[in-house]
Amino acid sequence: MVRRGDRWHGQRRTVPAGLAGLLTATGVVAAAWPTPGPPGENTAYRLAGIGHGRGMSQFGAMEQAAAGASADHILLSYYPGATLAAVPRSAVRVRLMSDDGETLDVYSDTGLLVAGRRVVAGQAAHLTPTPDGGADVVVTIDCDGSVLWRGHTDDPWAYPLDPGSNRPAAEHLKVCGSGAYRGALGVALEGDAARTVNAVDVEDYLLGVVPAEMQANWADRGGVQALRAQAIAARSYALAEHRYPYAQTCDTTDCQQYPGTEREDDRATAAVQATLGQVLLRTGRILRTEYSSAPDGGQPIDITTLDLGPAPQQLTAVPRPDIAPIPRPQTLIDAKYAETGGGTGPLGAPLGPEQPLPGDLGTYRQFRNGVIVATAALGVQVVDLGALNALLHPVPRPAGDLLPDRASGTPAGTDSTPTPPPTPLASTPAAGSLAPVPSRAAGSGTGTPAPRR
Repeated sequence: MVRRGDRWHGQRRTVPAGLAGLLTATGVVAAAWPTPGPPGENTAYRLAGIGHGRGMSQFGAMEQAAAGASADHILLSYYPGATLAAVPRSAVRVRLMSDDGETLDVYSDTGLLVAGRRVVAGQAAHLTPTPDGGADVVVTIDCDGSVLWRGHTDDPWAYPLDPGSNRPAAEHLKVCGSGAYRGALGVALEGDAARTVNAVDVEDYLLGVVPAEMQANWADRGGVQALRAQAIAARSYALAEHRYPYAQTCDTTDCQQYPGTEREDDRATAAVQATLGQVLLRTGRILRTEYSSAPDGGQPIDITTLDLGPAPQQLTAVPRPDIAPIPRPQTLIDAKYAETGGGTGPLGAPLGPEQPLPGDLGTYRQFRNGVIVATAALGVQVVDLGALNALLHPVPRPAGDLLPDRASGTPAGTDSTPTPPPTPLASTPAAGSLAPVPSRAAGSGTGTPAPRR
């Protein structure tokens, strides 16, 4: 957490001897970020300048931890007079600055919820903020395929299917061409400029912040307590922030480094979980615990010079979608219907109950914008009305047709009698003039192409 406006541009300084083994020989630190590499890799800090020096020194915390100090002792040595307290689980809203001025293009490997609809795997939602506080929404096949639905919502958020914390990676929301995030993703306007916001349980947020701010492999070198001190300081800092009307904090070193899930590491996760809900307070309010990478060990700070955030009881909960639970499927067709989004998906409402196909081939159910069939040969598929009619009224080949049968490669039989063309099912006008329902496999859809970045 090295804010650009506060970065101290002093002369180069030497690193404490106790840290020499942790650092490269190149010298001095600017912003204590790890050099790029896979999570868990034994990377070293590249040193090239010094942090602002206010509050906890991350290198000083590591020195104290290696000498046997606890996280509490480390923190109170840098923030004398502060008190430790536990707060309830709460949300933090983070401005994703790399997405400024952009439409939010979001998808999930397990689906997501937006505008009262379920957007299934293989589809993406595109949210553009509007002056009324809502968003225009376009749902497409994949990130840049054909348009399936357009609409407007007063709730400008995309939600994971399960709003709980610490969910598996497949459920995270992903920005097309960018990173993945826990929690919800939404849009807002700042003047005329679009902003993307991640509303996330603060504990889930810290899973991304702690290993981005402090090197997780310090845990292997006696730095477990330093990582825990970092988790408490980062939690306090985020919950005390109040930068924007639409978000408390941001995702860059102007605030705290937060790359979403990209650098999550089990060792940092353990530090977050071991300090669940712990923050530093002054006069009953959360202390905005500034910290830096100052390599000289740092000095205690007068905590009356640090900003204060809300009292613990004023914290807000993680937002939840105002969407009814998706009913548990009872049949294969029910399951397929739920997968497409149910009544809020592209098929629309059902027009009748599930029906048998002739000859015990299977079953089908008709919906306003398509049909789902389930057969042993085809499996469970979304089809158009014409395909269903072909199943209900198969047309035998005319007598004398000796073309090879496509399935067997043998000449077709000649003992059948031609029948009239299939008669369309009796249906409502809306259902009787259907176009094929788009499917990801076919790569087709209706409407105009979705916007591209």
